[in-house]
Amino acid sequence: MAHLILNIYRYILIMVLAATFVTTGVDTSAAFDEINTTFFGVAIKGYDPVAYHTENRAVKGKSTFAHNWNDAKWHFATAANRDLFVSNPERYAPQYGGY
Repeated sequence: MAHLILNIYRYILIMVLAATFVTTGVDTSAAFDEINTTFFGVAIKGYDPVAYHTENRAVKGKSTFAHNWNDAKWHFATAANRDLFVSNPERYAPQYGGY
């Protein structure tokens, strides 16, 4: 009986060590996209990131004024806002990818 219990403890110890070994090598940053997007790949749910700076409010963008940047589709309310974003996307994109 004692031999059986010892084998169970060894098995549990091996499983714990194996789980620890496997999880320490996992890069959790790869689990998230760099930009928070919708199912269709649209950043910040289609809102115009430039309008937050120029109009101080949330303005829904239009797909007709779109630009692809950083593996995401960005929508803008106007062509002028799109052009501002294209000239300096880091200035207008939300921090931390919009998460």
